[in-house]
Order: sequence, then C-alpha cells, then structure tokens
Amino acid sequence: MNPTRPMLMIALMSLLACQPQDDRQAAAQAQAAQAEREQAAQAMEAKFEAAIGEGNWRLAKGYAEVLQTDYPNSAAAARVRPRLDEVRAKAEAQAQQQRLAALWSYAEQPVGKDGQQRSASIYSKEPVDTDGSGAHPVRLIFRDHPAWGRSAYLVLQAGDFDCYKGCRLTVTLDGKAHVLPGLRPKTDEAIAMFIEDWKGLWRLARSGQTLAITFPTRAVGRKTAVFEVGGLDPVRMPGWPQG
Repeated sequence: MNPTRPMLMIALMSLLACQPQDDRQAAAQAQAAQAEREQAAQAMEAKFEAAIGEGNWRLAKGYAEVLQTDYPNSAAAARVRPRLDEVRAKAEAQAQQQRLAALWSYAEQPVGKDGQQRSASIYSKEPVDTDGSGAHPVRLIFRDHPAWGRSAYLVLQAGDFDCYKGCRLTVTLDGKAHVLPGLRPKTDEAIAMFIEDWKGLWRLARSGQTLAITFPTRAVGRKTAVFEVGGLDPVRMPGWPQG
C-alpha cells in the first residue's frame, strides 16, 4: 500500500471539512460589507433630504450624484434616482439665479447730517463702443438720495450721450419694446443720462430677465446696452415699489 495515500485522504477530508466554514465566513463578510455600504448610502440620502429641506438644490444635486456613483446598487440610490432629473433642473435654475443676483451691487453711504444715500447698480452684459475708440462697460444705476430724490440713469466710461435737450429711449424687456424719456444734464461731473421715468424703468427691471436700452451718442449714433436684470433684489432698496 502506498504510504502517501492515507495522508492525501486525511488532507482532502480536512479541506472538505473546512470549506463550509470558509464559505460561511466569506458570506458573513460580504453581508457585513453590503450592510456597511447600505448604511453609508442611507447617510448620503439623509444629507440629500436635508439639503432639499433647506432649499439648497445645488448641494442636493451633489449628494444625489455621489449616491448614484458610489452606491449605485443601494436601496437609497434607487429611492433617489427618480427624483434626480427634477433636482438637477432646480439646481441649474438656482445657480442661474445666484449668478444673476451677483451681477448687482448695492451701496449705502451717509449724506449730510442725517441722510442716507442708497443705490443699486449693474454693468452691461457686454461692453459697448460709445465713441469709436473701443468698447467699454455701460452702467445702469438706481439711486435714492435724501435731497435729490429717486432717479435712474446710465453712465458711460467714454464718449457722451446726445440727449442734452431730451430724447426718447427704446427700452426692451424680454423682447417687448417700451419708450421712456431721457435727459443728459449739463454737467461735467459724470457722463450720465437720466431715464426720467425712473418708476417705469424700475418696474421693468424688477419684472423681467433681460433689459436693453437703446440711446443716442454724440460720436457713433444710437447704441444699445443690454443688462441681465433678473437678479435684482428690490428689498435692498427700501421704500421703492416692491410689488
């Protein structure tokens, strides 16, 4: 009888005896790993729901996409997946609104003993050539002065307005044209032209997205400055029409 045969049989029997235990251990480890992944996915889902509750759609979108990428087979990912398109759309709209809001600048400064001047201003979307020397930004300003009252005006960096005797301005809001009166005051303090119907211009600025103002210049004829006004926050100008 071959002396190695009994040893081989013993080794085989030992291997067979150990295999079920190894399988159980591997299964237990896999189950534990799966439970850990599900727990992490649930934590990410909770952050997603919290971000929605706070109205932070950009953050919610980030959590939802991480959930789909890192834990695609989890129950949490399956629950969130049908809502992903809606969350992405709202996140994009929120990002756009934040971009538009950042285009506006607001300022307060004391005037005289007890007065306070407030202003809201925005630069044109693209620079405009107003004197033939090249394009420069055009600035639109709404101002509330304690002595001079409320006003709206454009400011140029170069050239001048051809509106010293008054002029008619074409103001287009989201494709719909309006006509408002303008006037270039006889002053050298700034290259500015008032839109005399400041109430009308304010109403347009706070009710639309894109405001275009066509005005006459002395050097290069009529020009148009376009302003992305959709982010205007009327609350930052107390006392001005809000509704």
